[in-house]
Amino acid sequence: MSLRICILETDILRPELVDQYQGYGQMFQRLFSQQPIAAEFSVYNVMQGDYPSDDLTFDAYLVTGSKADSFGTDPWIQTLKTYLLKRYERGDKLLGVCFGHQLLALLLGGKSERATQGWGVGTHKYKLAAKAPWMSPVREELTLLISHQDQVTALPENATVIASSDFCPFAAYHINDQVLCFQGHPEFIHDYSRALLDIRQEALGEQIYSQGMASLEHEHHGTTVAEWMMRFVAHKPETDSVKP
Repeated sequence: MSLRICILETDILRPELVDQYQGYGQMFQRLFSQQPIAAEFSVYNVMQGDYPSDDLTFDAYLVTGSKADSFGTDPWIQTLKTYLLKRYERGDKLLGVCFGHQLLALLLGGKSERATQGWGVGTHKYKLAAKAPWMSPVREELTLLISHQDQVTALPENATVIASSDFCPFAAYHINDQVLCFQGHPEFIHDYSRALLDIRQEALGEQIYSQGMASLEHEHHGTTVAEWMMRFVAHKPETDSVKP
C-alpha cells in the first residue's frame, strides 16, 4: 500500500519561475517519484489558507521551504504553527525542509534566527553525525543544494543531529521516530538553484554569487534524502525490532 503524504506548501514561486517549476509541492512530487517506496501526495498551499479537511488522514505531513522567515509573525505562519503542534501532539509524523526544518525546531522548543554566517547558496557538504535504520542507502557524507540566510541555532531538547558542517551545525535532525528535518533542499535541481542565484545576485554580492555558481558543478544527494524520508515515514520500530 502506498504511503499517503500531505505536502504543506509554504510559498508561491516567483512569477518568472512558475511556468517551469510550478511550485515546491510539484518539485517534491517529482523528487519522490524517483525513490523506491510507493507514495501518494496531496498538496495544500497553507500560505493561501488551504488545509486538508479533518476527515483526511496521512502517514506524514511535509512542510516545504519558503521565502518567509520561520520566526516571522505573519498570520498564516501562526496558523500553521498551531496546526503542526496539534499534529505533533496527536503523534503524526512530520517532515521539514529549510523553512519547515526551522519552523518545526522553533515550534518544539528550539531556536531559529537570521544566521551570522550569512547566505548559504549552491551545493554544501555535511558530515553525518548519526545513523538510523531508515538512513538507507548509507552515505559517509551528504551534499545538498541550499539557499538560506536563516538557520536553526538551538535544537529542541529531544532532537538528535543527523548532519552538520562548520557553516551549519544543525543541518538535519530527527526527534525519535516522529520528526525528520533538513536545512538543505533535496527537491532542488541545479537549474533551479542557478535561477535563484541569478535572481538574488545583487543581494548576495559578487563573491557569494560566484562561489555558489561554481559549487553547482558538484552533484547532490537529493534522491538519497527523499528515500530516507519515505523510509522514515514507513519505519515502525516495534515491528522492525523483532526482525532477525
